[in-house]
Amino acid sequence: MNEITKFYERAKQSAKNHMRNGHINAYYQDLKAMNHYKRLIENS
Repeated sequence: MNEITKFYERAKQSAKNHMRNGHINAYYQDLKAMNHYKRLIENS
């Protein structure tokens, strides 16, 4: 589970960077990844 948390935090940081740089498609992909990892964390 600790590994999943690291993946979530990495996607979160990446999403912030893409949002600042205006990369909308990459930002959206990161949000989808965050949602996926969040669900895995909640179901564990």
